[in-house]
Amino acid sequence: MAEKIKEAKTKLKEAKVKVHGKVAEKKKAVKTAVTKVKGNPNTVTSNRLKLLITVVARNKSEYYTDLIQSFDVNMQTVALAQGTATAGMVRYLGLTDTDKCVIMSVIQETKLPDALSALEEKFKTVKGGNGIAFTVKLTSVIGTLLFGFLSNNKTVVKEGK
Repeated sequence: MAEKIKEAKTKLKEAKVKVHGKVAEKKKAVKTAVTKVKGNPNTVTSNRLKLLITVVARNKSEYYTDLIQSFDVNMQTVALAQGTATAGMVRYLGLTDTDKCVIMSVIQETKLPDALSALEEKFKTVKGGNGIAFTVKLTSVIGTLLFGFLSNNKTVVKEGK
């Protein structure tokens, strides 16, 4: 009797291993299929973020922050700055205002060309609205919710809730 019980336990273990192996294979197949459809879940392709840095006259900073915000920018920081030209150079060039603002904005890579072209147009057409703008690549962001906020993605939900 003990031998039959032992034999039954062995067969049960073998069946469990066989079933577990098949389940693992199915899970792997599903994961591979999803990766082919969606892409690698650990890489972000459509919502890459960049840091847009814009330097403008201090009296135009509010205008430019509003303009940049219209491109789905959720976070901007404005820092006061001073031009670097010497007093003699300022007089020679006829400049009167060396007070500047540096606007740092986190923007989606897909929105960047439109934002830069709008800034370029405003730099040319707004009286006293000269400035410069450039970008810095962001390689990572810690946290799904923070990334969702910065990329203006309202569908990001915290896991388990």
